[in-house]
Amino acid sequence: QVQLQESGSGLVKPSQTLSLTCTVSGGSITTNSYYWSWIRQPPGKGLEWMGAIANGDRTYYSPSQRGRTSISRDTSKNQFTLQLSSVTPEDTAVYYCADALGNWGQGNQVNVTS
Repeated sequence: QVQLQESGSGLVKPSQTLSLTCTVSGGSITTNSYYWSWIRQPPGKGLEWMGAIANGDRTYYSPSQRGRTSISRDTSKNQFTLQLSSVTPEDTAVYYCADALGNWGQGNQVNVTS
């Protein structure tokens, strides 16, 4: 069974870059899913899709982050990463990685605060 696990800093200062990694186990990032996504949930709000990376390293981003998002993958490590630049306290959220088959990580709380 495919499992996903987020990792990264839980505390980021405003204007810095948030960086998270999703490690995939029990399957291959190149074959098990057509695309791999990042989703977040701010406190008291609903889920927000941020973007995805597909086979061939094609990337898709939500326009709501205004070009601050970058998603990449390392096939040798079976990982994909999220970078969100110029963060503000409004970027405080639980960040999830997920595949196209409905498998999700358990989430990584990120707080943006000075």
